[in-house]
Amino acid sequence: MKVTCGTDIIEISRIRKSIEEMEDKFIGKIFTTKEIQYCESKKAQRYQHYAARFAAKEAVFKAISTYLDDKYSISWQDIEIINNKAGRPEINIKKSIDGLSIENIESMDISLSHCKEYAVANVTILSED
Repeated sequence: MKVTCGTDIIEISRIRKSIEEMEDKFIGKIFTTKEIQYCESKKAQRYQHYAARFAAKEAVFKAISTYLDDKYSISWQDIEIINNKAGRPEINIKKSIDGLSIENIESMDISLSHCKEYAVANVTILSED
């Protein structure tokens, strides 16, 4: 068994500024339709949720990077962070990423948190060697 992890922290103000300056160009490049719908439903707190998902995607990339043949074989949209029915975030990874064998991944766990200024994500992956 192999355990990999990734952590990322981001200033919410940086994500807010990117969204306000680049609008759909930034959001459309980074986030999936489901992620956008979720974040936009949070109204005034949407920037915190966008930032948390941005950090989550970075953390997932860090955790899976050892499995990838090439760091450019994955895009922002290949990683999706959605909430299950209980409200807990979950990771969806497209199965068509070069060098990443989804079948070898036994489990993925993610934790997100945000406060007034920062959003943070931690990802742990358990896989077969």
